[in-house]
Amino acid sequence: MKKLSVKKSTLVLLVAIPPIIALFVYVSLRSGPLAPIPLTVATVENRSIAPALFGIGTIEAQYTYKIGPTITGRVKRLAVHVGDQVRAGQILGEMDSVDISERIRSQEAAIKRSEAQLREAEERQAYAQTQARRYAKLLAVNTISQEIAANKKHELQIAETGLNSARGELARVRSDREALDAQRNNLYLIAPVDGLVTQRSADPGTTVVPGQTVIELIDSKHLWVNVRFDQISSHGLQPDLPAQIVLRSHNGQALSGRVLRVEPLADVITEEILAKVLFDQLPEPLPPVGELAEVTIALSTLPSTPVILNAAVHRVDGRLGVWQIVNGELFFTPVSLGISDLDGNVQILTGLKAGDQAVVYSAKALNSHSRFRVVDSILETTP
Repeated sequence: MKKLSVKKSTLVLLVAIPPIIALFVYVSLRSGPLAPIPLTVATVENRSIAPALFGIGTIEAQYTYKIGPTITGRVKRLAVHVGDQVRAGQILGEMDSVDISERIRSQEAAIKRSEAQLREAEERQAYAQTQARRYAKLLAVNTISQEIAANKKHELQIAETGLNSARGELARVRSDREALDAQRNNLYLIAPVDGLVTQRSADPGTTVVPGQTVIELIDSKHLWVNVRFDQISSHGLQPDLPAQIVLRSHNGQALSGRVLRVEPLADVITEEILAKVLFDQLPEPLPPVGELAEVTIALSTLPSTPVILNAAVHRVDGRLGVWQIVNGELFFTPVSLGISDLDGNVQILTGLKAGDQAVVYSAKALNSHSRFRVVDSILETTP
């Protein structure tokens, strides 16, 4: 009886194993590691594309003015704060010079002294001239000796030299006084243009030296975007190309602009090309200086060539190419690429022609022996 029970169990086991193995094979081939790889394909089309460049930049002022004193002194007062709009010629602040008032009074005294010396020199010259003429007449009638007449003429020359020296000294002290007046006028910090105050580098009571910035001012009517573009994709970038500028402070609204110039020096560290982009019309309100902006530059439309999605291009064993489906089998076809656009399309210069099918996306890495099945979307097949 026990022997019969063992045989029955073995028979049941032998009957159950084949369906289990078949189910395992089925599951492995449908959803396991041996299952066909789902992939999407696209057909190569012969058409033109409109390439564009995309870059990130910052808002900057074309003109920045750093206003400070021309002589050493203390900041006496400042009439503006950061964020104030100012007019050309407006007094922004005033310096308190240490000794300029005393130096002006000293120069006024020097001018008076030089004027008195000049009057004395003029009188001596006039007297010496009269004497020289008188003795010249006496010499003509042989009343005096020639030596006396020559002596009077020499005295006239000395008087004229003294007069010229007095005149030069007066001109010098007057020039020094004018320079002091100019320095006193430079004690006022004056706005050179209409603009916006962006920085106050010193407060009243602070001692500053010539050339040190006290107030920084920008011309808010002339703003541009300093944009960086990747050197690899910057072919065709040139002045006067149209641009679209998206500011973070304007809720993604695209503003029109144009390329003013492309900088002759590139950034060797980041491998980027720098360009200046102008607004066709400044936005309202004005964006803050330093705000990030997204800039898209539209390039000229290219002639028709075979085009495929950039996602279809892969690098296998150091070669650039695409996985192509031919007669139900996978083949890796090397290609050479041209220009791409911002929609992900890229020109195929060699390797493919219009009508060829290429794999765009696949759930796993492919090889020439991969089993596959074409689907409409990878996401729809993901468990």
